[in-house]
Amino acid sequence: MIDRYTRSVFRDLWRDSTRFAIWLDVELAVLQAQGEKGGGQGGVPKNAASKIRSRAKINVARILKLEETIKHDVIAFTTSISEQVGEVGRYFHYGLTSSDVVDTAFSIQMRAALELIKAGLTDLLKELEKLASRYKSLPCIGRTHGVHAEPTSFGLKFVGFHAEFQRQLKRIERAEEAMSYGKLSGAVGVYGELSPEIERKALAKLGLKPEPVATQVIPRDRHAEVFSALAGVGASIERIAVELRHLQRTEVGEVEEDFMTGQKGSSAMPHKKNPISAENLTGCARLLRGYAVAASENVALWHERDISHSSVERVIGPDATSLADYMIHRLIGVLQRLKVNEARVAENLNLTRGTYFSGRLLLRCVEKGLSREAAYVILQKAAHAALAKRSAFKTELWKESMIRELFKPQELDRAFDVRNYLRHVDVIYKRVLG
Repeated sequence: MIDRYTRSVFRDLWRDSTRFAIWLDVELAVLQAQGEKGGGQGGVPKNAASKIRSRAKINVARILKLEETIKHDVIAFTTSISEQVGEVGRYFHYGLTSSDVVDTAFSIQMRAALELIKAGLTDLLKELEKLASRYKSLPCIGRTHGVHAEPTSFGLKFVGFHAEFQRQLKRIERAEEAMSYGKLSGAVGVYGELSPEIERKALAKLGLKPEPVATQVIPRDRHAEVFSALAGVGASIERIAVELRHLQRTEVGEVEEDFMTGQKGSSAMPHKKNPISAENLTGCARLLRGYAVAASENVALWHERDISHSSVERVIGPDATSLADYMIHRLIGVLQRLKVNEARVAENLNLTRGTYFSGRLLLRCVEKGLSREAAYVILQKAAHAALAKRSAFKTELWKESMIRELFKPQELDRAFDVRNYLRHVDVIYKRVLG
C-alpha cells in the first residue's frame, strides 16, 4: 500500500487529493478486515469494502465545501463518500474515531516521504564519493579555528561528509521504522468497538504495525524522532554548506559555485560572484531545526489527547519533508558543478612558508633527545620569524645552532615532505568507502 505513494513527488504526496485517498485506503482496509471476520463484525457485509471501492471517488471540492459547514474534515470526508455509495455507506467509518484514520494515514504519508528522502540521500552519497575519489591525492592546508594547521587531503573533506551522510541515512531508516505504526483502537485506545485482531489485519494490509499502546492518537515521540532525524540531515547539509562558503571567500578561493551565463551576483557591484546556494542551504537548515522543536513540543498532549498537535503537523509534515528533499537535491546540484581551484589550493598550502611542519619537527627534535619544552621554544621562534619576515620556515629553522647540531640537511628535507601527512589516507578511505 505504501509503495503506491513512494512513487509520488512531494507536491503530489501532500495534496488534499492524496490525503483523502489515503484516508479512503485506511477506511477500506478496516472494512475489509471487518468483513473477513466470520459473518462480518457488527453485520458488516463481506463485500462492503469492494462495493465502496468501486463507487467512491475523491471529490476534493465537495469535501472542502462540506467542511465549511461541518467544521470537521473527517466528517466532511465520510459524508462525501457516503453520499456516493448508497446503502452500504452506513458501514463506512464503522467503529472508528477520526484519529484512527488521520494518524494511520499520516504514518503512510510520512513513510512515503522518508522513502523519497532516502533515495535523495543515496544520490548525494554518490556525488560525495566522486569528489572524494577525484581529490584524494590533492594536499591542502587543514584549518582549525579558521587558522592554518597541518596538511590534509582535499578529498578527505568529502570522505568525511560521506561518512556523516551514511549515518544520517541510517537515522532516516530508523525514523521510517518509528513511523511504521498505525492505530485503529478507538476514541481512547482501548478498542471500544473494534478488536486488536481487526486492527492487526487492517494495518497489515496498509503495510503498518499496531501501536502497542495508543490513546486516541499515536504517541508523538515517534513523530518527534522523525523530525529530529530530518533536522540532523539539515545540520549535515549545513556543515558542507558552511565549509563551501568559507572555501569561496576571496582570501581563500579554493572552490567556486557554478556561475551561469547571464547570472548576476549583485545589483550594485558587477564583479560579485556569491556563494548563494550554500548560504541558502544554511538558512534552510535553520528552518528544519525549528520544525524539530515544534515536533518535540507536540509530544506532551492532555490526557488521552488534545488537538494542539494537529495544526502543527499540518504545516511541519509537508514543509519539513519537502524542504529536506529540496536541500538534498540542491546540494547535489552544487556538488555536481563545483569548481575546485587546485592551483589556489596549492598556493594556500604554501602561504605560511612551511610553518605547518612545526608539529612534525617538534617530535623529531624529541626523538633526537631534546626536551619538548626546549624544542617548542626553538620551533616557535623560527616559525614566527618566518611569518613576520615572509621567509621560509626551513631557512629560519636552519639558523638555529641546536637544529644544525641535531639534523643533517637531508634529514630536515625529509621532515619537510608534505606526503608524510597523507600516508594513512588510504586507510581512512577504506573505512568509509570500502
